[in-house]
Amino acid sequence: MPKLRIHCLGLSLDGYAAGPRQSVSEPMGVGGMALHEWFFPTRTFKKMAADMGMDPGEGAGATGVDDAFAARGFDGLGAWILGRNMFGPVRGPWPDDSWKGWWGTNPPYHVPVFVLTHHPREPLTMDGGTTFHFVTGGIREAYDRAMAAAKGRDVRLGGGANTIRQYLSARLVDEMHLAVGPALLGSGEHLLGGLDLPALGYVVTEHASGQGAMHVVIGRKG
Repeated sequence: MPKLRIHCLGLSLDGYAAGPRQSVSEPMGVGGMALHEWFFPTRTFKKMAADMGMDPGEGAGATGVDDAFAARGFDGLGAWILGRNMFGPVRGPWPDDSWKGWWGTNPPYHVPVFVLTHHPREPLTMDGGTTFHFVTGGIREAYDRAMAAAKGRDVRLGGGANTIRQYLSARLVDEMHLAVGPALLGSGEHLLGGLDLPALGYVVTEHASGQGAMHVVIGRKG
C-alpha cells in the first residue's frame, strides 16, 4: 500500500521545526535554517542544488548516515503535499500569480504537488515535471488527490509544522523522519507539543547518529 511519508524534517533541541517571522529573506523563519545544516553538505543536497541551477559549492558532497537519510526522502515518490507556508510567505487571498515558490523555475519535486490553502488559485506548471495544485478542501482532500496522482507510489508530506500536526492528529502519516540538530530556537513553530503520539499509535522504529544530526524515524502501528 502507498504511504504518506515525512522526511528530513529538521527539529531543534527545544522542539521547533521552524523559527518565527517567516519572510522572503527568512523562508524558515528567523534562525530556522540552522535546522538544515546537516543537509547542506550531503551529496543528495548538492545534486539537487545543481539540478535547480544553484551553486552547490565545491565537491560532490558527503556520503554516510546523513546522506543516506536525505536520499531516502526522494525514493519512490509520486506526489507531494505542502502547507501554504511551505510554498511561500504570501498570506490571505492571492494578490496575483507572481509568487511561484522558493525554488526558481525548476523546483526539486518533479511530480504533482498539492498545496493546502483557503484561497483558490489555478494550477501552476513549472519546469522539470512539477505542477502545483492549490487545494481549498482541507487535509483529507489533499491526501486523496495526492494519492490518486501518485498512482501507487508514496506521497511525501513536506510541512510546515501546523500541516504535519494536522496529519498526525488524523493518523494519516505512516512514517516520519526527524533530523534533530544541535540548535536552540527559543520560539517559532513547535512540532509535537500537545500531541500524544503513543496514543495516536506511533512508535519509534529507527534511530541513528549522523555527522550533523540525530535521525529518528517514527511509524504508525498497524
